[in-house]
Amino acid sequence: MEFVTQNIWLITMAVVSGFMLLGGPALFGRLSGVKQIGPQEAVMLFNHDDALVLDVREQSEWSDGHIASARHIPLGKLKDRLSELEKYKGKPIIAVCRSGNRSSSACGILRKAGFENVSNLSGGMMAWESAGLPRER
Repeated sequence: MEFVTQNIWLITMAVVSGFMLLGGPALFGRLSGVKQIGPQEAVMLFNHDDALVLDVREQSEWSDGHIASARHIPLGKLKDRLSELEKYKGKPIIAVCRSGNRSSSACGILRKAGFENVSNLSGGMMAWESAGLPRER
């Protein structure tokens, strides 16, 4: 017990780090009301519901490879470019980034702007690639 008392900050940091490594960002997305979907569900929405894939990564990440037919608007420019997405307000939108963190933020921005059918690709492009799904350059 003395060890715990003397090292409370170290233990707290270890617990928080473990939480973040084991899915903390996805949990935060669920708590914020952002729908989290996996790569297979994203493909279904894209193929059957004509969903828009919105890639919010930076230009260099986009150039390394992206989902076919995705629309590219970096997260830092999304608020200024919302008017470009107005025609998609009634359609499903799937936000994607490298790991799912920035795209979760993008979902929040979209929802505040009145976009209701917004989903976050949980795990981002890393999950997409792990699932063996194609990307284009």
